Amino acid sequence: MGKAMKIAIVDDEKDMRLSITQWLALSGYDTESFAKAEDALAAIGPDYPGIVITDIKMPGMDGMQFLRQLMARDSALPVIMITGHGDVPMAVEAMRVGAYNFLEKPFNPDTMSQLAKKATQQRRLTLDNRALRRELSDATQLMKKLMGKSNPMQRLREDILDIAQADGHILIDGETGTGKTLVAHALHAVGNRAGKKFVILNCSAYQEDALMRRLFGPVYADDSFLPAIEEARGGTLVLEDIEVLGEQVQGKLLAEIDTQGTPAETRIIAVSNGQEVGKTVADKLRPDLLYRLNALQITVPPLRKRGDDILEMFNRQCEQFTDDYGCDAPAISAQDAAQLLQAPWPGNVRQLMNVAEQAVLQSRRGEGSISSLLMTGEDEMTTVVTTEGKPLKEYVEAFERMLIDNTMRRHKGSIAKVMDELRLPRRTLNEKMAKYSLQRADYI
Repeated sequence: MGKAMKIAIVDDEKDMRLSITQWLALSGYDTESFAKAEDALAAIGPDYPGIVITDIKMPGMDGMQFLRQLMARDSALPVIMITGHGDVPMAVEAMRVGAYNFLEKPFNPDTMSQLAKKATQQRRLTLDNRALRRELSDATQLMKKLMGKSNPMQRLREDILDIAQADGHILIDGETGTGKTLVAHALHAVGNRAGKKFVILNCSAYQEDALMRRLFGPVYADDSFLPAIEEARGGTLVLEDIEVLGEQVQGKLLAEIDTQGTPAETRIIAVSNGQEVGKTVADKLRPDLLYRLNALQITVPPLRKRGDDILEMFNRQCEQFTDDYGCDAPAISAQDAAQLLQAPWPGNVRQLMNVAEQAVLQSRRGEGSISSLLMTGEDEMTTVVTTEGKPLKEYVEAFERMLIDNTMRRHKGSIAKVMDELRLPRRTLNEKMAKYSLQRADYI
């Protein structure tokens, strides 16, 4: 369960501090305020669980000095600068130093809230990625992130454990948003290269010439990076969006793979949205390169194939966002559960996360429904469903399991409270928990 994102507000003007604090608190954020940058520095460490909003002009340590100190501690910390009239050139300089963005006085509070929301989302992603990298030394915890008891997910975990022990290059494909990069992390963590270099390069983020240099060099005096192929030497190099590689890069990569021989000095994990229309990896890569990259292959199942796992994942995401926004989890009805199970989820896990966040925000405002979030854009009265129908009994059981799971979590494993809320006798509750593989010890 994630921690709520904080916002540190730094301003020597008391009224400004109070107004920002009150507005952001009403927006659901956990705030703390400081009159001096020196005091804020004492409270903000490298993994500060939030963002900073600071004035530029302050007595003592000013906003620019404060920003430089923060960037030295954690260059990925989002810092929003508040500027007065005529300070825009200074704000531009702050952006160059590393500020996330700036607001010019007087500013619209809604604009500040939207900026804070984007910054906290980015911060959460940064901290999650750091935690994930730390977990590379703990493969058990990493595999737990691939949650789900459905057959496709059980097979995926088994494939990861088997393929990770081999030493060939790997191709991971699947629809967008299915968690392919997480699978790449897991393959490295449970394999023979665990603890060695692990480098991820998104190929679609570069033009071909820039990608060639980022992958293979040359490196110039003012560059802050090693070529990825050197940085990952002896470990694992993950190439995301492998299907976008141009002919020049493909040829150089093929030559590099052939130079390494067998077993490869550096294991390459190629990640492809190979099931997207017009992006089939076999159509995009030269056959000799594809042959070397897909010696071992994993296809990550789409969300719509994961059955009851959808409800478990939706619940976990709602818990994350209720912590972040400081509100109660949305109530999920039987109709909502059926809709979640039937939806085609073209955006897969990424889409599910977005729907969960919207559901939490709707619930906080006391409006909307989960079902309304799963309607088509073309016809808001038409519910999106898959063509794969399921027996009513399966929908009922999925909802029942979710209801017991949620209630056990809310009451931290108190059997008496769960019995009382669900109006179930002890024997019936025990039977249903055994049926759905729910263990009381997991909730205490």
